[in-house]
Amino acid sequence: MTTPDLRQITSETMAACGATIAPGAEGGLEVVSPLTGQPVARLAVQDAAAAAAMVDRAQAAFRAWRMVPAPRRGELVRLFGEELRRAKADLGRMVSIEAGKSPSEGLGEVQEMIDICDFAVGLSRQLYGLTIATERPGHRMMETWHPLGVVGIITAFNFPCAPWCWNAALALVCGDPVIWKPSEKTPLTALACQAVLERAVARFGAEAPEGLSQVLVGGPETGEALVDSDKVALISATGSTRMGRIVGPKVAARFGRCILELGGNNAGIVCPSADMDMALRAIAFGAMGTAGQRCTTMRRLFVHDSVYDRIVPALKTAYSSVTVGNPLETAALVGPLIDRAALDAMAAALEEASALGGIVHEGGRVAVGPETSVYVRPALVEMPVHDGPVLRETFAPILYVMRYTDLDEAIEMHNAVGGGLSSAIFTTDLREMETFLSARGSDCGIANVNIGTSGAEIGGAFGGEKETGGGRESGSDAWRAYMRRATNTVNYSRELPLAQGVVFDIG
Repeated sequence: MTTPDLRQITSETMAACGATIAPGAEGGLEVVSPLTGQPVARLAVQDAAAAAAMVDRAQAAFRAWRMVPAPRRGELVRLFGEELRRAKADLGRMVSIEAGKSPSEGLGEVQEMIDICDFAVGLSRQLYGLTIATERPGHRMMETWHPLGVVGIITAFNFPCAPWCWNAALALVCGDPVIWKPSEKTPLTALACQAVLERAVARFGAEAPEGLSQVLVGGPETGEALVDSDKVALISATGSTRMGRIVGPKVAARFGRCILELGGNNAGIVCPSADMDMALRAIAFGAMGTAGQRCTTMRRLFVHDSVYDRIVPALKTAYSSVTVGNPLETAALVGPLIDRAALDAMAAALEEASALGGIVHEGGRVAVGPETSVYVRPALVEMPVHDGPVLRETFAPILYVMRYTDLDEAIEMHNAVGGGLSSAIFTTDLREMETFLSARGSDCGIANVNIGTSGAEIGGAFGGEKETGGGRESGSDAWRAYMRRATNTVNYSRELPLAQGVVFDIG
């Protein structure tokens, strides 16, 4: 595929979603596809003043949208889900173009958006509070939930649309307008999603105020303007732990609210009783899918001594045979790294692992397309120690494999990293399974049994602990982050008893 062809495909795909590419001036944001490493578009960048204007529009939208009944707000999200179904193929293609994902993974990301819309529509009739027992006779105590305010959403390149929708679908039914700051590496997908949402807004009618959903295109300084604004009630930010260390304190300093979805250094444990074929398939996808560029990618693997010589040779075969290539031109399972910086980080990690005695299998660069593109074979590294690069997340397809003899030892190593997002154990032993899921087991926000670390469904709350940030998005009761809670007490008696037996009689 030549660069002009990819430019044309990009333009046609955006148009099919109802979006136009407004060309940016010289010095604007150049959008580069990792498929070729070459530009496919140039966009105008919005500055801090533009961000402030967006926030003002969103605040005005909030005052109107919060008064629309929640089930009616859910109707907008239902219509959005319908439009996403119509645009699924085009949006999936945009994900492949900008993030380098295979077609099935691109379509899968759009399906996540459709699924969370379905969830949010039902949620719009289930924003429940509680009735609480009160010690005072003739009184009723309850809690009510109200729209919170403007929600700023910052997303990363590797999932250029699903995390936005996890937030936006819930925020909209909760009564909150949204401003989306996508990664500067994947802004076209954001503009395409916004165009699809605007189709739903047009069908919904005048109850949807101007400024209900907006996209803010720019670099870190543009996102900083959103983070610093005291008119933005909630910042939901997906990215690196380094980014979270910047965003979290800034929002906390102005007493704002944060949902942080940051890095993970996810691990799996293969026990003696594991179904080896199942474990092999789960590990292969978890470690190599999306070229290792998922926050839930499996990066460490602890294998029991008794099965090490069964699972590791099978993994070596999988790593040597997996197909690498342009996912829009071939049926390859592994696409490109996002850029040259990712390649450099991978090379540095492998060099450090080798210096510690690690045995590196595969991991070399693959000649695919122009020199500007970056394709690599995933690397499998047998490590003698749980140290060095193993303790850090490298956003590339590297899986470090280590032996263990005792499950408690494996769990201790498993938990001895900063990230706390996703984890997995492969076992058919009930005791091992329950130990891993217990309070002394995995310390991650996601703990799986006999499935990999990747592929979370929208029904559960998504997020992790420790340096992953503690945020929760998507399903379960994650909706509460987008609302404010009020505890209400109603006195329907003729008396005024005070709580805790306090007496204050003024005569």
